[in-house]
Amino acid sequence: MSGDSSELKASFDKAAEDVKNLDKRPSDDDLKTIYGLFKQATVGDCNTSKPGLLDFKGKAKWESWNALKGLSAEEAMTKYVEKVTQLVSSQKA
Repeated sequence: MSGDSSELKASFDKAAEDVKNLDKRPSDDDLKTIYGLFKQATVGDCNTSKPGLLDFKGKAKWESWNALKGLSAEEAMTKYVEKVTQLVSSQKA
């Protein structure tokens, strides 16, 4: 792993911890965004079947992740770190 990749992974891991410690719960849209980015960064393209119609939460999470198909792990990590940084900053304001 190169230096840049190591730094990105460290930033990603820190953001994953930071998001758990937010004072206020993010909006549903923000939660779906960070869920999708996290899954794309850690697993890659969505590899599960779409949940049933009555599983509203599971379906929303699946759609958020599936929408990122083709995004590289590095790009997903970068976007995740940016989104979490934005959420942390908005709660401090």
